[in-house]
Amino acid sequence: MSTRRKPKPDIPRAALVTGAGKRIGRAIALALARDGWDIAVHYATSRSEAQETVASIEALGQRAIAVNRDLAIERGVRSLLGECTAELGPITCVVNNAAIFEYDSPTRFKPDLLVKHMKLNTAAPVLLAQCLHASLAEHQSGVVINLLDQKLANPNPDFLSYTLSKSALCYAITVLAQALAPKVRVVGVAPGITLHSGAQSDAGFATAHTRTPLGRSSTPEDIGNAVVYLANAGAVTGTTLLVDGGQHLVPSTRDVMFITEPDGGQS
Repeated sequence: MSTRRKPKPDIPRAALVTGAGKRIGRAIALALARDGWDIAVHYATSRSEAQETVASIEALGQRAIAVNRDLAIERGVRSLLGECTAELGPITCVVNNAAIFEYDSPTRFKPDLLVKHMKLNTAAPVLLAQCLHASLAEHQSGVVINLLDQKLANPNPDFLSYTLSKSALCYAITVLAQALAPKVRVVGVAPGITLHSGAQSDAGFATAHTRTPLGRSSTPEDIGNAVVYLANAGAVTGTTLLVDGGQHLVPSTRDVMFITEPDGGQS
């Protein structure tokens, strides 16, 4: 992958990426940094990983800070953007990547788990969109990029609470894009299977990753590149970009991680 960076813009740009210490969040943060953005690296528990991401961003010539928050606590979410702005200047891009992904199903539904998913996966991104809109001056514009999932276009019963929370966030993209325009654009990125999930084996992941029309699903770099595109796509709002190798075009009655595992997964 090329590490070539764009020339720094005359006016510095700063973005907040939640859950940016590792996995897809880290790839997104680094992709934005290569595009000339300074980055606020949010983390909940992955402090050392977040600091490593900060160091990698600084090595690319951009400024970065690590910011700790529990996104299930409203007060902390509401103060997050202000802290980032105090360190980096105005934040004009928020990438809502942080999420929880815990198992339940229609036959094993857990109301408490749904509440937990809704707080982190839906309420926190909506609050951050609200905060971004309120923080921007009249002459400024911004963008909120929400990470969704291809399974919203290709549903199955696995991970019910997670799916409901992401479905609510998908709907929020439409109404927030309407309500926050013209100052804030709101868009989504829906990855396919991109990294190992839970106890998925290496062999199971490798098999799952090829079960798409293109013979490959998304990589972290694919998702990072899609986020960079949307961060700069001034005419795009209220829509979601599927980045999954066409995985959503292959119907499945189970989550793909279970189909490709020898034990058949949970029920």
